[in-house]
Amino acid sequence: MNLITKPTEKSSDLSPTSDLPKSLPDHTQLPDKDDNFVKNFQEPPEGDLLTHSITPILQQIHPDHQYCVGRDSGIYWRLTELPELPEKGSVAPDWFYVPNVPQKLDGQLRRSYVLWKEFVAPLIVLEFVSGNGLEERDKTWGKGKFWVYEQAIRVPFYGIYEVQKGTVEIYNLVNGYYQQMVANERNHYPIEPLGVELGIWEGEYQSQVWPWLRWWDAQGNLLLTGDERAGQERQRAEQERQRAEQERQRAEQERQRAEQERQRAERLAEQLKALGVEPEL
Repeated sequence: MNLITKPTEKSSDLSPTSDLPKSLPDHTQLPDKDDNFVKNFQEPPEGDLLTHSITPILQQIHPDHQYCVGRDSGIYWRLTELPELPEKGSVAPDWFYVPNVPQKLDGQLRRSYVLWKEFVAPLIVLEFVSGNGLEERDKTWGKGKFWVYEQAIRVPFYGIYEVQKGTVEIYNLVNGYYQQMVANERNHYPIEPLGVELGIWEGEYQSQVWPWLRWWDAQGNLLLTGDERAGQERQRAEQERQRAEQERQRAEQERQRAEQERQRAERLAEQLKALGVEPEL
């Protein structure tokens, strides 16, 4: 549960840690890793793909850079009865985005996202399934991931992505409960607060070919990474170079045809003169 309420003062007049008991631990005092291995080799590039492609959109939405993107980072949502095991009160989504929060707290890089020290919950959380998906769909009261995102953190959008099946389920929080969203005509799921859509794209990224989870804009245009944009620019430049070369070759062919015509005209004139005929007549 969120342990703080929205302040009545302007958020710009407060720090996220103001007016809270000093005894409550913050992100510098809580564990920021659980020593688990990454579950498969596809997850790190999937996180890269999601982050790098949506960064230009987030920078447009937040020209002041007041937002956070987390990957395998802990979200602490409750204090546990066992102080020696604080991580039992956390979840670590594979990818999540929080709007309108500073990227640093008290001048320090965030090590985790601690809800009792924050004003804002994540807008969207994405989980990448490596097993059978039961963990991501667990609605067990007080501990299941689905329950935590829906009832404790109350994340507006929750996505469950299964690379082996090439599918994604997106849930939207409506009247306090998740409702599974229906894909649009492009088989995408609109995330309206961001003006983007989520869906599955099959192709190669970082030398791996998978059905990747990706972003599109509201018009259905795929959001590209910086490398993909650079690749497109190189391709356009190469196409322009080829068009210019083709134009040069056509011009050279026209010049050669004109020269051949001139030479034929000269030979004809010489032949007519040899016959005593003036070419001009």
